[in-house]
Amino acid sequence: MHTVAVVALPDTIIFDLATPIETFGRARLPDGRPAYRVIVCGTEPVVEAGPLRLGVDVGLEALERADTVVVPGRIHPELETPAPAIAALRAAAADGTRIASICVGAFTLAEAGLLDGLRATTHWLAADALAKRYPSIDVDPETLYIDNGQILTSAGAAAGLDLCLHLVRRDHGVAVAADTSRLSVAPLHRDGGQAQFILRNPPTFQSATLEPVLLWIEENAHSDLTLADIAAAAHTSVRTLNRRFHQETGQSPMQWLGGVRIRHAQELLETTDHGVERIARQVGFSSPSNFRALFRRAAGVTPHAYRTTFRGRPGA
Repeated sequence: MHTVAVVALPDTIIFDLATPIETFGRARLPDGRPAYRVIVCGTEPVVEAGPLRLGVDVGLEALERADTVVVPGRIHPELETPAPAIAALRAAAADGTRIASICVGAFTLAEAGLLDGLRATTHWLAADALAKRYPSIDVDPETLYIDNGQILTSAGAAAGLDLCLHLVRRDHGVAVAADTSRLSVAPLHRDGGQAQFILRNPPTFQSATLEPVLLWIEENAHSDLTLADIAAAAHTSVRTLNRRFHQETGQSPMQWLGGVRIRHAQELLETTDHGVERIARQVGFSSPSNFRALFRRAAGVTPHAYRTTFRGRPGA
């Protein structure tokens, strides 16, 4: 039987830990037998997990007999991973064991050197930090999961479930994966290339210089704004405005404005029944077709598909 070892590291994220346990633990072969044997192993007998303490009966030696190792994220991924865990992961990789990370568990794989030269993903909020800390990794913040064969990474939260279902499909075929997805009450069809549902330009500003104008954009994004309008609101020249935006946000003022409008549209798609053309006008786009194109570029799906994902099909 295929053995999956889920590694409980200090400060582990409970959701990330539970996802592979539940998904692989519930998978059944056509004759009803369990498809996997799931082991939870830890660096110590009691592992801290946010507000909980987890008792772990198996140590890292479990990785030696595992066919697949899953590394959940940690609440503080910037902290150093215990050396025995790094050594065990490196040894497992050298033996050809399949290793997957969920969310910011990618930081642990990166620390072990398992992602060097590979394309990888993580939660979109942590993608820049991962890329900066490990420049040898080709970090893609847009995708749900990436399968490099032996090494796999996934984005945050529900993307870990997508990755686990993908592995079930790889191991046992579509029928077993479909049955597992039904038990998980989750869609089977979300492939790794689908974009993460990134909240664009959230209104949490860390710049004392730009904060007033960012707040102004937040309140006026629905209007027909020009670059000159934004510069006037910032009481500065267009040239200085562009320079400050690039320095402090990595975007141009108009790119930031577009991101705010997309986020406002996401909120309306989630909370109202307004048509796409009406939402486009409400958030500040003069052309519905332009809105659809920009929304798909930002979210990776159409506005309709986004609404279906977050609100369910009509009548459901």
